[in-house]
Amino acid sequence: MSENITRRTFFKRTTAAGLLGALAATGLNKPVQAAGLTNGTLGTLIDLTKCNGCKDYDTPLCVAACGKHNQARFPEPIKPLKKYWPQNKVEDWSNKRDLKSRLTPYNWTFVDHVKVEHNGTVQEVFVPRRCMHCDNPTCSKLCPFSAITKDQSGAVSIDDELCFGGAKCRDVCPWGIPQRQVGVGIYLDIAPDLAGGGVMYKCDMCVDLLAEGEKPACVSACPKGAILIGPREDLKNLAYKTAKEVNGYIYGDKENGGTTTLYISAVPFEKIDAAIIADKASKKDILPGRPGMPVNVENYLSTGKGMFLSSITATFAGAAVAGITAYRTIKGDKAKQPQNRKQNNQGGEYNDGEEIK
Repeated sequence: MSENITRRTFFKRTTAAGLLGALAATGLNKPVQAAGLTNGTLGTLIDLTKCNGCKDYDTPLCVAACGKHNQARFPEPIKPLKKYWPQNKVEDWSNKRDLKSRLTPYNWTFVDHVKVEHNGTVQEVFVPRRCMHCDNPTCSKLCPFSAITKDQSGAVSIDDELCFGGAKCRDVCPWGIPQRQVGVGIYLDIAPDLAGGGVMYKCDMCVDLLAEGEKPACVSACPKGAILIGPREDLKNLAYKTAKEVNGYIYGDKENGGTTTLYISAVPFEKIDAAIIADKASKKDILPGRPGMPVNVENYLSTGKGMFLSSITATFAGAAVAGITAYRTIKGDKAKQPQNRKQNNQGGEYNDGEEIK
C-alpha cells in the first residue's frame, strides 16, 4: 500500500466504493426507462419477404433515418490515436463515416444483400441488420464496467460515459454487433496508455423516441412496412402466423436464448448464413461489422464457462462502477464528457496498421 494512503483512508474509500456499488446494483444510477409506446417488453419484426433494400435509393431509408437520428451521438475522436496496449492496432472508423455496407460506430444498422438458391431458383435476399436486443444479453452480463443495460422495453443500450472500449461485448455476442471507435471515452482521462481502447457503439432501439411514445427511426422510415414494433408477444404471434402463411422460417426466437428481434424469411436462414459467409470469403472481408445468421446459436451464459465468468464479472463490475462514479464526482463535468474535445483530421487504421476499407 502506498505511504501516501493511510490504512484509515483506505478503509474510508473502500466503504464509499461499496455504497456507490450498491447504488449501481439497485439501478439508481441507470438511465430513465423507456416508456410510452407500451408498458411491457417490446418486440420488433423484420419481414424479409417485404424488404427490397430500397433499390431505388442510394441508401436504404431505414439506414439513412438511423444515421440522421443518431448523428449527434456519433464519436469525435482525439487524434493522434494511440495503439491498444499491449497490442499494435487501433480501430478507427472516423474517416469512413459514409460507409453504409456494415455496422460501424457511425452506422448502427445496414442492409445486407445476398443471393440464395432455394427450391431450384436463385433469390435475392435483403437483410436489415442491427442489435438483436437479446432476452438475456451476454454483452450486458459480461461487461466488466456495467456499461451495458437492458431496460423494461427490452432495449439493450451502451453507456458511452462508462464504456472503456474493451470489446468484450463484441467477443461474446454471437453476431459481433457492437463496434469500437478509438480516441473517445473515459479511458482517455483515467488511463490512456494502459487501459481501454475507445467506446463501443450499437443500436439502442431509439430509446429516446420510445420514451416519447414514438417508433424507432428505422421503423418509421421503412416504405414497405417490413419493420414493425409492438408488444413482444403480439409480434411473436404475428411472426409465426405470417411464417405459416408463406411457408417460411423464423429467426431470433431461439437464437442466443431468444431475442426481441424476430425475422421472417421465405428461405431457410441456414442458407442465408451460408451465403453471407461465402460472399465475405469471396471478397476477403475479414473486418468486423458484417454478421452472419447462425441458426440455434447457444447463449454463452448458459455454458459452465459463461456462468462462471458472469459471476466473476459481476463482482468486478460493481467495484469498477463505484470507482468510476467516485472519479466523476471528484472531477465533475470534465470526467462526464471525456469525448467532447476538438479533433484534427488525421486518418486511422485497423489491426496492425491495416487500413479500414
